[in-house]
Amino acid sequence: MKSFRMFRSIALVFALALTLSPLAFSQNSTNNNQTRARSVASGEKMKIKGVVVKRDADTFTVRDLTGNDTVVRLTDRTSVKSNSGFLRSGTNYGTTNILRGLNLEVEGRGGSNGELVADRIRFNESDLRTARAVESRANPLEERATASEGRLSEVEQNAQKLSGQLDELAAVSNAARGGAKAAQQTADQAVAGVNQTNERISALDDYTPQETATVNFRVGSAVLNPDAKSKLDAVATKALNAKGYVLEVTGHADSTGGTERNRALSQRRADAVIRYLVEQHKIPLRRIITPYGFGELEPVADNKTREGRAENRRVEVKILVNKGLTQPAPTMSTPGSSGQ
Repeated sequence: MKSFRMFRSIALVFALALTLSPLAFSQNSTNNNQTRARSVASGEKMKIKGVVVKRDADTFTVRDLTGNDTVVRLTDRTSVKSNSGFLRSGTNYGTTNILRGLNLEVEGRGGSNGELVADRIRFNESDLRTARAVESRANPLEERATASEGRLSEVEQNAQKLSGQLDELAAVSNAARGGAKAAQQTADQAVAGVNQTNERISALDDYTPQETATVNFRVGSAVLNPDAKSKLDAVATKALNAKGYVLEVTGHADSTGGTERNRALSQRRADAVIRYLVEQHKIPLRRIITPYGFGELEPVADNKTREGRAENRRVEVKILVNKGLTQPAPTMSTPGSSGQ
């Protein structure tokens, strides 16, 4: 009977080792799947054309026709405009309009880290509309890549902890009388710790709404009134006190006027809200999901009444909190930490 219990404990140790091996294999596969990256010499002038394949808070990556990826850094002096037409100048745009899938042209000079520091960015408005349509149908969470890196790091740390636990388990089971029972309990706790870690990692891509605020506008206006600013002040305070948050900003309009006019008006309203949050409360741009103007597509009230149209002229701001970062980290007990 004693030999059977010892064999069962060793089998549990071996099963845990097999559980950890796919994690290491997955990490090696990720490191081998890299694209060609271009490094720009410091001070070198360069002009590139291509499509945006990655977007971060202050940088984005452009892939040209030759398959080279170039990291472009944005500054306060970067000029972002649409290409000008006949007898008119292009439209100025904020850096939040540089979206994945956008075809553009960048001029600038090499930075200290091999990136291209952008002086001038130009694109066609038709390409911007296409990129916005694609972005609105894709997952807009900009921090997914960062969360994935954090996930791999956390898995690696937990694998090291579990490796130490398994060594301790083997020593206790071979050296102490009655160690087989303690080793089995520790193995069960280790399995529970792995399950808790996997659940926490899975939740890193799961955001839940914590707070929603709605600000309204006058007919045809994208100007924030005092009541709207007061609501945004409260949202900013709650967001800055949250952990692992992002802000989702969507603009809307009533059915008065044409479809294209309402879409543009709703986008200006969303941009006005973001500008207020960034300038007045220093909300980092990386915390704001790319804004989108829905026009008259998503009414919350009847557009046939005056009161309903007033409710539809709005911008909705949602505070989304990352479930994985807010969950407590799993704990593991060592043999002898609980009463027998």
